[in-house]
Amino acid sequence: MNALSRREEENLLKITKERAVSECHEVVKAFADCVSGRTISVAWACRGQLHAMQECMVQYTGPEPYERVRAEYLRLRGEQRAAKLKESERP
Repeated sequence: MNALSRREEENLLKITKERAVSECHEVVKAFADCVSGRTISVAWACRGQLHAMQECMVQYTGPEPYERVRAEYLRLRGEQRAAKLKESERP
């Protein structure tokens, strides 16, 4: 069964986003440093950092990375279920 509950989907999205932030740490930090202490000027002063951060994040949060995380989760879940079945069949 390859269907996921809403809670599982939300957890996988959270994991995907956490990985993206981890992988893009330097770019996210550069953007955060740029916006620190600014208000209205953020729109033009940090435009380059914003675009760099968005490009990096899309690499790790797009449909393909999410599907890889989902496939890995389904594989692990299947293995766990198979192990439980074998364990319950033991006399």
